[in-house]
Amino acid sequence: MKTTVRLQREAFDPAAEAAALTQGRTDIGALVSFTGICRGAESGEPIAALTLEHYPGMAEAEISRHVEEATSRWPLMGVTVIHRHGRIEPGENIVLVITASSHREAAFAAAEFLMDFLKTRAPFWKQVEAPNGTTWIEAKGADDAAAARWQTPPGQKAAE
Repeated sequence: MKTTVRLQREAFDPAAEAAALTQGRTDIGALVSFTGICRGAESGEPIAALTLEHYPGMAEAEISRHVEEATSRWPLMGVTVIHRHGRIEPGENIVLVITASSHREAAFAAAEFLMDFLKTRAPFWKQVEAPNGTTWIEAKGADDAAAARWQTPPGQKAAE
């Protein structure tokens, strides 16, 4: 199984990354991708850019650990996770998650699992540059709630 985890300042091409993951493969029946893009507003206020900082080495290790968990939970045939750091302007790509499997259910679930982890547990810090100055963004409760659903083992219903 091919896995790619990269943290980089440079822009990436989602289509090229998807093609690289599936090239020469005829056993893949589902490819799910998510591309996170920098918005031009945060909480209704215009922004000039986001600056993402990370803990080098630790961030790659943590993301790789969660990719391994995803591959143990679902029958995946490939995973790509690319996350940018540094200054990112509105309209630019921030993050890419691609999952490949024989069937769509596993690919969708694994992609959601990985994005929920990246939003809540990956060691990144986000600063918003706005006309009135810069501010650090706190994690949102809704993101934590989305990530909490993965604490129930696959195939078991979460307690209500």
